Amino acid sequence: MKIYIDGKYYSKEEAKVSVFDHGLLYGDGVFEGIRAYNGRVFKLDEHLERLFESMRGIFIEPRWSLEKLRSLVVETVRLNGLKDAYIRLVVTRGYGDLGLDLRKCKVPSLIIIADHISLYPESTYQTGVTLVASHLRRVSHQSLTPNIKSLNYLNNILAKDGAVRAGAGEAVMLNMEGYVTECTGDNIFFLKGGVWYTPPAWAGLLDGVTRRVAIELIGKELKMPVKEELFTLFHLYQAEEIFLTGTAAEILPAVKIDGRVIGTGKPGPRTQQLVGHFRDLTRKTGVPVYETAGSAK
Repeated sequence: MKIYIDGKYYSKEEAKVSVFDHGLLYGDGVFEGIRAYNGRVFKLDEHLERLFESMRGIFIEPRWSLEKLRSLVVETVRLNGLKDAYIRLVVTRGYGDLGLDLRKCKVPSLIIIADHISLYPESTYQTGVTLVASHLRRVSHQSLTPNIKSLNYLNNILAKDGAVRAGAGEAVMLNMEGYVTECTGDNIFFLKGGVWYTPPAWAGLLDGVTRRVAIELIGKELKMPVKEELFTLFHLYQAEEIFLTGTAAEILPAVKIDGRVIGTGKPGPRTQQLVGHFRDLTRKTGVPVYETAGSAK
């Protein structure tokens, strides 16, 4: 494995950051997870644009253009000989001191990892995942907007651990007002009365790239409406179908929440159709890895 760090490639064993990097010390940085399918990087520009938005949100001045990052991502996948991959871009505040003053960090650091990922076995997509409501509330957007995809995921990690300890696959997180926002690493949709619902991006959730793709496919391929509006756990309890979306999880059916069976207790037919359309899209579109001439330096 070859990992890119600030202009050079290192083996997995040699890839290191300073203990004075503020990404390590304080979670001061941002990241993106991106997928490559069949030798093509899916929705690369959308992910890079969101990365730049996150950087602007925490006052990191990018040292790289979008075009430069695009070429580096493609090169990293190519150098690792991967056709199907999970790509992690990390931008940290960089080397500083033990204080919080971001002015002490003069140069941000860039890390690119291309590897494989499997959050759930393929069988889970056939049987569906079980959900529980987390007792932890999503960090308020009044404190830190979730649309900044920061390196500090402790809120999500603890909620995920609560789900695992409860024997579930994922946790549903509410905002401070008690409305559903998202799961620990995924956005959430539910079907009721011929309409799909998902929380609006301003409600305290990360506006996922896969979320946007799902909204587009529901309208284009399923010919069904999507409403972005606030709802509570009670609405999820009445759902006919539920699915989650995320770069790593893709489109994942859910079949139970807080002990309540969703629909028939199996992945719903509309969700299954959507999974098929999504997988077809990922096989056919994206930035080619092995047809790109040249090399990023």
